[in-house]
Amino acid sequence: MDYKSIFISDVHLGTKGCQAEALDNFLRHNNSDKLYLVGDIVDGWKLHKKIYWPQSHSNVIRKIIGKARKGTKVYYIPGNHDDVLRRWMDMDLRFGKIKIVLDRVHQGVDGKKYYVVHGDAFDGITRLAPWVAWLGDSAYEVTQGLNRWYNKLRKTLGMGYWSFSKFLKHNVKKAVDFVFQFEKNITAYCDSKGYAGVICGHIHTPDIKKIDGVTYMNCGDWVENTTALVEHHDGSFEIVDYQNKVG
Repeated sequence: MDYKSIFISDVHLGTKGCQAEALDNFLRHNNSDKLYLVGDIVDGWKLHKKIYWPQSHSNVIRKIIGKARKGTKVYYIPGNHDDVLRRWMDMDLRFGKIKIVLDRVHQGVDGKKYYVVHGDAFDGITRLAPWVAWLGDSAYEVTQGLNRWYNKLRKTLGMGYWSFSKFLKHNVKKAVDFVFQFEKNITAYCDSKGYAGVICGHIHTPDIKKIDGVTYMNCGDWVENTTALVEHHDGSFEIVDYQNKVG
């Protein structure tokens, strides 16, 4: 498929939960004029503790670099897991032809302005109590480990993939409240700046909806989900679920 823009976030290369093969296939079969990497592409938190880097993760990096060489405008917006890149934001930082920026205002085909940012600064926990975020990340890692084991069993039994972590996020009240507050915080900021909408990641929950007149779009992730946000040439936006697209 050919799109005007593709937005991908929360790949978490360097972790066992990363669905790198699926993303590699998605990038191989989908092209765009612009490609936004909306944070947490490489998981520096995990790599700092233990190196895990299979060939499939290198393949994703090569695909992205290859697209940039062939003329796709690629923007890398760091998240909290790859926040080491934020230390050099005062320079015109580039990795080959990939430009690294703290955030960006994307002008859509419809002429409207959309604020593109990872989003961790708007969740309260990461910004005000980073140590709580670290604890939450460790708990999330345990959940992902259980998830992988459970889905290996399901695959053996001929059953499809099921995300335990996604189930918890949608059914535990505190998690639901956290997602709701995050969405309210980030859309309120965009409204104050006069942006028509926001494109973000961070919470691993793909969505497109209106919140108090502001268009909220979350790319999702490539750990629990295999989703990307795409902008069509007619100006419309869509969440593409790669697993469902390929059956």
